[in-house]
Amino acid sequence: MKPIGKYIVIQQVQEELKTQSGILLSNEDAANFRYKKGSVVKAGTDVSVINDGDTIYYDKAAGHTMFVKDTQYTVILERDVVVVL
Repeated sequence: MKPIGKYIVIQQVQEELKTQSGILLSNEDAANFRYKKGSVVKAGTDVSVINDGDTIYYDKAAGHTMFVKDTQYTVILERDVVVVL
């Protein structure tokens, strides 16, 4: 799989969300967050700052989902990434 241009192929990372006091948040609460966490599977040919294997936070409204060989991937643009860990 080789994304072209500024596209990035990622897999969403499901994280357990807790408050500072240790209370677990529900999926409904987590849906209110603006950003999602993902792992970069493959960065596009014109992406220079983000590398394969990076963990990122991206806008939850960005991109689209596709299945390749029964595995779910999300394709986003480089501009939708807000943080690289």
